[in-house]
Amino acid sequence: MEPPSPTPPGHPARDPAVEALEARLGQTFQRPDVALAAITHKSFVNEHRGDGLADNERLEFLGDAVLDLAVSHRLMERFPAAREGELSKIRAAVVDEAGLARIARALDLGPLLRLGRGEELTGGREKSSLLADAMEAVVAALYLGGGLEPVLALLDRFLGEAFARAAAGTLDRDYKTQLQELAQSRVRASPRYRVVAEHGPDHSKVFDVEAELKGEVVGRGTGRSKKDAEQAAAKLALEALSARAAEVPAAMPAAEPAPLESSPPATPSEGARAPGEPAPLAAAPAERDESPAAATLPLPPPAAETKVPEAAPPLAPPGRAEKRTTAPRKPRPKKAAPARAAGRKPAATVRKAARKAAPPRKARS
Repeated sequence: MEPPSPTPPGHPARDPAVEALEARLGQTFQRPDVALAAITHKSFVNEHRGDGLADNERLEFLGDAVLDLAVSHRLMERFPAAREGELSKIRAAVVDEAGLARIARALDLGPLLRLGRGEELTGGREKSSLLADAMEAVVAALYLGGGLEPVLALLDRFLGEAFARAAAGTLDRDYKTQLQELAQSRVRASPRYRVVAEHGPDHSKVFDVEAELKGEVVGRGTGRSKKDAEQAAAKLALEALSARAAEVPAAMPAAEPAPLESSPPATPSEGARAPGEPAPLAAAPAERDESPAAATLPLPPPAAETKVPEAAPPLAPPGRAEKRTTAPRKPRPKKAAPARAAGRKPAATVRKAARKAAPPRKARS
């Protein structure tokens, strides 16, 4: 079966949503029917079964593979010395769900999607997973109509910054993480984020978030969700802080050399003076008070000098002074035991011998 022939722009069969998507992409779909299927969710097809519509699930499968091919192509060009493991890690970080949803939000793809009533009521136009899948389908529609070149142009437009972050080694850290690390290293503080405004209906709100650092607003961002707005504010804060850090060294003047300290001029001594210098005037004697009152009133006697008594040495505890002054006592001689007469036995020995010599007692009858 041959593919349908390309429909030129402005043809009646061209859907307004497809034309709006082409205007946002800056490219024309050679197959607008495929582009219409790329923005059609299966919930919309389930509610219109008799219309013969196609959803975007098969295009998601193809778009995933095309994205891997296009990103791998660009990484091979930009990082010729990188190893296979490093390239795989960068590709996985670039084409993840968050990155694809970010591109879809930048294109404002959500309002163009054809969703069923259930997805519409549950906020499907803002779901990151649904937006990422639709973005893969759009990539597949570009590839089927024009090959790899329009896909590479799309990547260069929306992923050029991600490639630059990969080269700088900061791809695995989002803007909020980078701002957190920079603020901690410079000012020892953490940034805070505050929602300052909300616009639009409940199903399509836009949030304005300010990033503050030590009470100063360093960035303000806008996004379809609070997280996206915080990331946008952190990105602007990073740019502002980097520009401020670059201006500080240029604005600082060069340090001037400190002047050499000169010793104060020497003052001439009292006895010596320079030749030709006039002698200093002698001090005039103090005038005496010769008034009658001064002559009659006696002068008060000089104040007696009070002597502070010297502190007496501390008294020794009773009993210690006597021990120190008296002579040590002489030990008393021990009394010698009285000498026992020669040949005399102790009394205990005599009693023992008498008991042995006595006759045995008779038993009583």
